[in-house]
Amino acid sequence: MSLILTAHGTRRPAGVAMIGDLAARVSALVDQTVHVAFVDVLGPTPREVLSALSPAAVSAQHAILVPAFLSRGYHVRTDLPAHVTASGHPAVTVTPALGPSREITRILAHQLVKSGWRRTDSVILAAAGTSDHRAHADLHTARTFLSTLTGSHVELAFAATGGPDACTAVADARRSGARRVVVVSYLLAEGLFQERLRACGADLVTPPLGEHPGLARLIAGRFRSAIRCRWGSRRMQRMPN
Repeated sequence: MSLILTAHGTRRPAGVAMIGDLAARVSALVDQTVHVAFVDVLGPTPREVLSALSPAAVSAQHAILVPAFLSRGYHVRTDLPAHVTASGHPAVTVTPALGPSREITRILAHQLVKSGWRRTDSVILAAAGTSDHRAHADLHTARTFLSTLTGSHVELAFAATGGPDACTAVADARRSGARRVVVVSYLLAEGLFQERLRACGADLVTPPLGEHPGLARLIAGRFRSAIRCRWGSRRMQRMPN
């Protein structure tokens, strides 16, 4: 069984290290090595990781890939299937993206409380951004989940693509009378976008999700669920008619 965690990729060494540390923590939870791949900026790519598997691993037809993404954007819906096809691996299970989900929402809420959030604060959920309409809808779903769980109104802003950008959202909140503004990072790792959030003028900015122990548990759960499904399918195939 080959397990692969796939992230976006960043040129920031701290971000690369964070993804590596996350994979190590997941490996400890599932008691098996979790490989790391990146779909952009740097390698190895999912295709390269799948192609580099030993012949024994490939012939066993077991590879599970968890996309470390928070919405169903281009990388999840187009890039990953293309990498899988190009690898030539005969059987790869790609699990759903990590978000939006109730588990991610609970992590966001914990980060918010840990940062020193007060119920009177203005809250902004800040994502990288996307031009993909399905991913954009997922981000609004994540905003709604967080608002429902905390009982506070939550605005949505972006660090890169889309509007409003985080700096504008913070300025708008202050013009509307907010005494304190909290930006909740909807990013997985350190990098340029997290740096932009820290520079947007908010009173508090939560750390990226990759630092939270709950994320490793969520990813480990995705691997375990996929393994159970695979094992169940193999048992069904071996049952006599």
